[in-house]
Amino acid sequence: MEDRISSLKILPPNFPKKFDMLSFDNKIFKPEDSFTGGIISNSLIENQTADHVSFKELILKNVTFKEVSFKYLDLTDVKFENCDLSNLDLSESVLHRVEMINCKIVGTNMSESALRNVLFDNCNGSYALFRFSDCKQVIFNNCLLSNADFFKSKFLKVGFNNSNLQQTGMSGTKLKGIDLSSCKLDGLGVTVEDLYGCIVYPEQVISFSKLLGLVIKS
Repeated sequence: MEDRISSLKILPPNFPKKFDMLSFDNKIFKPEDSFTGGIISNSLIENQTADHVSFKELILKNVTFKEVSFKYLDLTDVKFENCDLSNLDLSESVLHRVEMINCKIVGTNMSESALRNVLFDNCNGSYALFRFSDCKQVIFNNCLLSNADFFKSKFLKVGFNNSNLQQTGMSGTKLKGIDLSSCKLDGLGVTVEDLYGCIVYPEQVISFSKLLGLVIKS
């Protein structure tokens, strides 16, 4: 990971020394179901709606969520690898010590969620929703976040490294101290007030020329 966010420390998931092999195939989820300490591989979870479900100390590999709503989900010490969470409803959830590696989160809804010590690495998060989310110690590394929506989110110790933020909405989100210098920013939706204290390279300023009322001479 680049030096620009190397000083940002996030806590990895805490896992037990031994895991059971679990299967979610044909599983019917019910409200307040709880799953702890296991590895789930090559599973399809579809057509499920359940609130206040809890996942703890789990590793999910090659798991696909299709037509699933898990509002108020509690994710603690969980790792997703090569999973497809596209359009999954995780609104108003809590994510703590969570890693998503090589995952699809296209259109995933994490609005009004609390994210603590979360790593998104090499994820496709186009059109993902983080509206009104509360993010503390969160890293997006090498992620596609074009057209994602962070409207009125709270950022504290959030890092974006080598990520695509083209047409991403961050209006109402204070970017003071946030380093976007390695990211693509064309069409980033922000206000002048949001940009105060944001860290960018000089050549990236052209992306905000219209917002700032500047006329760039060629």
